[in-house]
Amino acid sequence: MNLNQYILSNAIKSYLIVFGILLFAFMVKGVVSRFFAKLIYTWIDKKNHSELRKSHVHRLVVPIERFLLFVIAIIAFYELQFPALWSIHIYKFSFQQGMESLVKLVFIILLIRVCLRTLEFVSIVLEEKARLSKDQNDDQLILFFRDFFKVILYIIGVLMILHYVFNENIGNLVTSLSIVGAAIALSMRESLENIIASFIIFFDKPFTVGDLVKVNNFTGTIEKIGLRSTRIRTDSKTYISVPNKQMVDSIVDNISLRTDRKIEMDLQLSIQTDAKALLAFANFLREKTASIKDVHNTAIYVSESGKLFHVIHLEAFVPMYIELSQFQLLREELNLTAITYANENNIQFADTK
Repeated sequence: MNLNQYILSNAIKSYLIVFGILLFAFMVKGVVSRFFAKLIYTWIDKKNHSELRKSHVHRLVVPIERFLLFVIAIIAFYELQFPALWSIHIYKFSFQQGMESLVKLVFIILLIRVCLRTLEFVSIVLEEKARLSKDQNDDQLILFFRDFFKVILYIIGVLMILHYVFNENIGNLVTSLSIVGAAIALSMRESLENIIASFIIFFDKPFTVGDLVKVNNFTGTIEKIGLRSTRIRTDSKTYISVPNKQMVDSIVDNISLRTDRKIEMDLQLSIQTDAKALLAFANFLREKTASIKDVHNTAIYVSESGKLFHVIHLEAFVPMYIELSQFQLLREELNLTAITYANENNIQFADTK
């Protein structure tokens, strides 16, 4: 076989060299991609946990393999001359220009895919490390910035395609887009306000994931803080999304940051109840609450007396470490104690009908 024989403007020898390079790349792509994946993992996690490495490194290997194989293929094919037989023009574009644009498009897509997969890979490893700490802020912060940088990478990818594939001037394009962007920003003002509010939430930290909050007459646990909205699992087990702007502008009661839970009662007694009976009732309640463990800062007094009824007001606080079920039972105990005392001492409750 004559290796210098030309087929489609290239010698057979050149085709064999290209084939040899591609074969070599196909053989070593797995080793090289795993090396880069492990290098990135070791850079992120210097402790180098073997279990985490085995479960996460494979996420990055495949896109790196494809990218390396494509890059080497491009370098190899540059050894070949474009066949003169294929010099076809369609309108103002040649077939060669179309192939080059297609190659650039695939290159950019694979590059952005590697960057996205690397971002996901880094976020997964950091999430695994963050779970080892009790602070849940780290977990949500990683998810937030992962989504944020994903959007940035998509924008960069689109700009690269416009510039390198369609030969658009990015400077002029950005100038044009800035005018369009201003119009879009006005129409999407609410969404932008929510995004800005998400940054305020993350840096000001009025609440974090896992906190029990009350906002807009809803009470629930924060499950996720996103770019646009905050997801809350309510006490009715429903799942609601509240725009971040509302979470910043509204009065949010962070129940998890309370030091105590409050018990509040108003006993409306019959107008026929005399002063001595009211005082005895109030003193009894003071002694009862003082004897209950974990109840403190009590305030019990006759708050109102009038034409319709008399009112004994009771306020007491219990620590937040008391579970909600136990707290409700304590309220029940105080109510039943008040009813029992009233029945035993012939004290009538007011009829407000």
